[in-house]
Formats: sequence, structure tokens, C-alpha cells
Amino acid sequence: HIGALPGTPLYDADGGLDKLIDGVLSDIRKLQSGGVDAIMFGNENDRPYVFKAPPEGIAAMTAIVQAVKPELKVPFGVNYLWDPTASVAIGAATGARFVREIFTGLFASDMGLWEPDCAAASRLRHNLGRDDMKLLFNINAEFAHSLDQRPIELRAKSAVFSSMADAILVSGPITGQPADQSHLRSVCETIKDVPVFANT
Repeated sequence: HIGALPGTPLYDADGGLDKLIDGVLSDIRKLQSGGVDAIMFGNENDRPYVFKAPPEGIAAMTAIVQAVKPELKVPFGVNYLWDPTASVAIGAATGARFVREIFTGLFASDMGLWEPDCAAASRLRHNLGRDDMKLLFNINAEFAHSLDQRPIELRAKSAVFSSMADAILVSGPITGQPADQSHLRSVCETIKDVPVFANT
């Protein structure tokens, strides 16, 4: 989790990007010494969250990831909450191997009505020449309630077929809480073509 980015209420303007980069480097060293398989960069500290990333946030996150890349020994991904096209753009620019996001669905959330545009994000990935960058679909958003009444396993199956998900993620209700085991089990039993992961 990168510290709060420029333009957000919790951003430390005195420390600036240098402080953010130092914090990320410290985390990377600890995670890699602990044996992680991959690292994901996210802007979880940019509360309250937005659906459309501001230019200064996109620029800052891209600069931070680029600055710390020499320290990375494992694959990495990105997630700019909650903007799929911004996440894809940052990932494409920095050489990320994957992007985690809410790409599909319709949700009632703390931030209002949540309606991501998967087609725009997928087309952007293709147009930027990064079809190799995997899109990990979080299908049950944190801090939100799905307005899709279909069972979660059918939503997952639909995301894999119609939106071409590279992997499915099943989340808990809020950050830090585990996924519902019955949801995870039903999705794992239904989805056979792509990986399924527990998220948060």
C-alpha cells in the first residue's frame, strides 16, 4: 500500500514523493525477504476513494513504481482504486505483469453507484500493446453491495466468458476481512478455465 498520493486529503506534502518512495522500498525489501511470489502496488491510502483517477494521482503512482523497479526481484502488478482504465494505463507504462480491479458489475457503495467499464479497460490494454498483462477481476467489491442478483458463481462465469477475465478474485466485505468461504468454494467449483484467488 503506497502512502496517500498527491491531491488526496492524507497526502504528506512535506515528505513528498521521496517519502512515499522510501516507504515503498522498505516494504519491498521486507516482502521479498519474506519470500513473496509477487508484489502489487495499490493506493489504498487515498481515502475517500474515487471512480476516476486524477492526473496527479496517475502520474505519481507511475513515477513511484518506476523509481522502485530496480529493487524488484519478483513480478509485480498495480491497482489504482477504483479506476480500471487508470490501472491498466499505469500497468502498461511500468511493465506490470497484472492488474487487479473491479472490471465488471454494478454496485451500491460508500462512494455511490459503481459501474465500471470493462470494455474500455480491455481495449486500452490491447491498444497499448499489453495483451500479455493479465487482468484479475475482483467480482465482489469491498465497501459495496452487488446489485446483480445472480449467484456469485454465475457472475464469475459470465466475467470469464463475456469480459475475458484472466483470473477471478473473491473478496471479503471490507479490506482485511476474509472472503466468504461458501462464495469461494462455489466459484472454485464453477470456474475451471482461469485461476481463482481469495482477495483481501
